[in-house]
Parts: sequence; C-alpha cells; structure tokens
Amino acid sequence: MTIIKNKIIKDDVLAHESEITREHIVNMARPLLKWAGGKTQLLEEIIPKIPKKYGRFIEPFFGGGAVFFAVHPTGGIIADSNPELINLYRSVADDVDGVIAQLRFYENTEEMFYTVRALDVTKLSNTEAAARTIFLNRTCFNGLYRVNKSGKFNVPFGRYKNPKIIDEDALKAASALLRKTTIICGDYKTVLQENARPGDFIFLDPPYLPVSEYADFKRYTKEQFYEEDHVELASEVKRLHELGCHVILTNSNHPLVHEQYRKFAVEVVQTKRYISCNGKGRTGEDVIVTVPPKQRFNLRLVPALLPQQAMQYPSTRYMGSKNKLLPEIWAVASQFEFDTALDLFSGSGVVSYMFKSHGKTVISNDYMAMSATFAKAMIENNEITLRQAEALALLEPNRSTDHFVETKFQGLYFSDDDNRLIDIVRANIKTVKNPYKRAIAMSALIRACLKKRPRGIFTYVGHRYDDGRKDLLMTFRNQFLEAVDMVNAAVFNNGRQNKARNGDAMTLQNCKPGLVYIDPPYYSPLSDNEYVRRYHFVEGLARDWQGVEIQEHTITKKFKSYPTPFSSRKGAAEAFDMLFKRFRESVLVVSYSSNSQPTLDEMVAIMVKHKSHVEVVPVDYKYSIGNQGSKIGDNKNDVKEYIFVGY
Repeated sequence: MTIIKNKIIKDDVLAHESEITREHIVNMARPLLKWAGGKTQLLEEIIPKIPKKYGRFIEPFFGGGAVFFAVHPTGGIIADSNPELINLYRSVADDVDGVIAQLRFYENTEEMFYTVRALDVTKLSNTEAAARTIFLNRTCFNGLYRVNKSGKFNVPFGRYKNPKIIDEDALKAASALLRKTTIICGDYKTVLQENARPGDFIFLDPPYLPVSEYADFKRYTKEQFYEEDHVELASEVKRLHELGCHVILTNSNHPLVHEQYRKFAVEVVQTKRYISCNGKGRTGEDVIVTVPPKQRFNLRLVPALLPQQAMQYPSTRYMGSKNKLLPEIWAVASQFEFDTALDLFSGSGVVSYMFKSHGKTVISNDYMAMSATFAKAMIENNEITLRQAEALALLEPNRSTDHFVETKFQGLYFSDDDNRLIDIVRANIKTVKNPYKRAIAMSALIRACLKKRPRGIFTYVGHRYDDGRKDLLMTFRNQFLEAVDMVNAAVFNNGRQNKARNGDAMTLQNCKPGLVYIDPPYYSPLSDNEYVRRYHFVEGLARDWQGVEIQEHTITKKFKSYPTPFSSRKGAAEAFDMLFKRFRESVLVVSYSSNSQPTLDEMVAIMVKHKSHVEVVPVDYKYSIGNQGSKIGDNKNDVKEYIFVGY
C-alpha cells in the first residue's frame, strides 16, 4: 500500500497506465454521476462491514457506483439493467479521451440542455451517448434519471450556475479502474446466477421499497421494483448465503425488509433524502443488511487430527471434561482463522491445552482455583518443570505442618497416613518460590487425591465404591510422584504468551479474542451442576481453605458453593445472553448437552440475537459418570452433546 496526502492507495492502482498521474490517483476514482439513492453518505457505515478477504466484487444494481468507486476493486463485476448507464461505463473504460472530447462541446445553457436531451440516443456513437448521459446528469434537476412512457429522458433543466460537466481526474481514474472490470447490461438475477461464486462479495442496492416520505421514488428510476420483486430478491440473497457469498444489501427501513432478512444482521441508519416527494421529508432511515457466507460444519470432511502434544495432557475423570470431544471441537474451531482462544470455563483444562497445542495464544479462565492451578502449570507455563529431587523433597516431613487435613477430614476420604502426607506436601508447597513449580506441585497433589479416591469425587465418605482399580492400590506417595512426572511431560513452549485466570467468567473485561469457547456448568432439573460439592476437598487444597466457609454440620465437611447464574434455567439463559453480547465480535463455540436447559431452540434464539449466523453440530456422547438424579428408561447416560457455533 502507498500513502499519498493521507489517502491509502492500493499498489495495483499505482501500476495503472501512464496517463494516470499522481494527481489523478490522489483524487481517486469516484462516482461519475449524481444518482438518486446513491450510497456516498453511507460509505462510513458500509465499508467497515465489507470482509477483509473475498473473491470478486460484484454489484448488479450499479447506478452511480459509490461503493465500487470507494473500494476500487480489481477484477470486479458491475451490472445494471439500464443500457445508457452501461454504455457510459463501457465508453469511459474503452475511450475516456473520446468521452472527454465530446463533453467539451457542451455548455450549461437551457437551450443546449433541451437540444441534447432531444437527441435520439440510439443514433449516437457510444462515446457521444456516454457524453450525453454525463452532461444531462450534471445539468438536469437534482441529477435525476427519469424517462417517460416512450423511454425518453424527461427531467427538466436544473438551472445550476456552474456545474462541473467535465471532471477529467475522476474520468481518467475511473477509466483505469473500469478497464479491469467486467461490465454487464442485464437483470440482477441473471448476473448473479451466472457469475457469483463461493467467497465473492456482493453489494446490492436495489430500488428502495416505498415508504411515506418518498413513496414516489420509483418514478425517479427506470427500473420498477415492487414488493414481490423484493421478496424475490430476498430469495436470491438466501441462495447466495447458501452458496457461500458475502452479501451487503441496503434498503429503506420497511417492515418487509425486516421480515425477509430476520435471520441476518439488520442495522437501521439515519440518512438524508436529497430527493423526496415531500419537501419536508428530507430525512429518513435506511437499513444495511449484512449476510455472511454460510459455513457448513461437516465433521466427516474436516480433518480433526490432534497434534501429538495434545495427547500429553494428564488424563482425569473430571466432571464434564471434554477430553473425548476434542476432535469434534477442533473440527469446528479449525474452520475459522483466529490467533487467540479464550476458554471461559476451562474445567480440567484439556480444551485450553488442545488450543495451545495448535499454536494459539490461550486465555484459560475458571472460577475454580483447582482448574486455574492446572492452567497455571500447563497452559500459562511454557518451560518450567519440577525436578525429581524437588518432588521428593516435598514428601519430607516439615515442622510447620498445620495438621489441618489430618484433623478436619479424619476418617472421611483417606487413611490417617495419607492425610498426614497431604499436610506435609501442603506445607512444603508453600515454601516453593517459583509460581510455576508451585502450580505443578499442587496440580500433582490434586491429581493424586482424585486418583486415590473411588470415582474421584468427594460427595460421600468412606470407600464404598472401591472397585479394586490399580490407582486405588498405589501408595499416595507414588501417586504424587507419578502425577509430577505427567504434569512435567505436559509442559511445552508453543511460542505464545498464554494466561491462566482464576475468576468469574461474567466479570472478564477488555478481552477481544478471535474465538471464545464456552463450556459452562450444564443446568438440568434432573441433576445438579455443583462442581464444588463434588470437588470441595481438592478445591480446598488449591485455595488452602482460604476464603471459603466449611459447613461443619455436613458429613462431608464441604464448604458453601460459589454463586453461579447457571444454577437455574432463567439464570443460565440470562448468563448466555450476557456472554454472547460481550463476545459478539468473536467466533463463539459453545458446548451444551441435550438434557440441559436452555433447550436447543432456546440457545439458538439467544445466540442469533448477537451473531448473524448460528450452526448446531450434534455429537453422540456418553457420560463417564452419570449426572442424572435418576435413570430415565434405559438412557445409560447417553445424550447428544451440542456444539453451538456463532459467527
């Protein structure tokens, strides 16, 4: 790109033919005609909505072409059903000097205006007809284009003192651009059906639907467009969406527009009406409809192979872990371009680790301290490990042991010897200065506790679920050392500065990631989603029981659960709505279960408020640990896991 007098010029424009001087480029190609309904005043709204990357620029209702001349695309396609317009643009492209020479014969007088207006355009050469079009447009009343029943131009003289009939800079710059553009005279539908391809960008500015303040607008154009035509146009837009095209459409703020494009983003903007049947009605409201290309998520077609590094994450039986769904999650996420992934409810950390393995910058967040500890050790940490000698030292008795676990949880979950060893390791971890080594040690201690506990949860006391697994037979000491080795093996540098955060997802601010993965506690009337109730003991380890309220009257000595909006149907719906709104600029990928609420339809309705397109990918799934209060029929914990995608 080149900057000239604060204007950005594409390099390919600088390479145009020699007659395009530097001064011409500074002025740049701009509309050659004054045009009723032209989009010059909406450029600031439209241009930011155009995708940064697309195939070809196609504009089938060209008119004055304000958007085209602002974007100045190379290799685009422009079209209009008005043959005089198309002749103008083709003539400027083919013989701009001839058009300019013809314009020099014209003067801004009423006599010449009506003489030129009376000419039979069919008997003129292409350059003569093009010059006539420009002259009449610049000198007629309000730059209108209107014809009578015989097809004769009938707009009166404008009586302007000094209209710019010849704008050589604009004409020559436009000529250079139009020479690299396909120019078609034809119906919009034929143009689109014969030319539009997946990935193309299409700008549609049809004759507007009539509303009260400019109900006679259709009289100012040659093309007649009625409500049934707009319905037909909407069908074509939906076809383009399905085809995979980017589409932006402008129209009046009319109920029919909102009805036809309700599935897409419709923005209302204030505009001035330079042409109106009502002299007082010179203001109005336009709408800009943004239609993204439809993306199809076909898990069979998208490679979902995970890097070997992703397999290094220590396995866990953590409630709700997405370890089994990683290939499906990546199959969806990999279809988008993004550098930063935010894992809002990281849980076991396995999804954060998968994104890290794919070279993404990862922000891993969870309100559970134990989850944040895992992320600190293996997501944020890029290179620090805990040496074997350091791990062994953590198992040695320490005089500062507070005996908290040994006394508070005696006889509940582990043997007295194991409780004593847990207190020793806790005390020694506090003396470790490096935060990453401290996180590795605490992650290993938590993992050892989960492995030594039947079913890996703390909702009951004793060992009634002891099934003789090897993990339960291993000593606590060996479990801890093995866990240190596994966490160490998971540490790697992906060349990014990743971050582990311990906090409420609803309070995360000033974060604009490319993709946000949301896997919150699933609300269901058939089960609870209290992670604290299941993991209070190891969560207490991670927090050192600071800032928590142990409920002494309970058998399990659990502490009070953290407040969460996902503990009720209404709260979950409101939380999703808030999160989708906050991260509406990012790609949203949400995991949710078929037996949870909000329902599938409700989730789609919430997401579509903030994203222009929503896809749902269903995946057959089976929970490792039942999450329902009572079995219904013969469900055997079989569900469908939904992956909602908003973009």
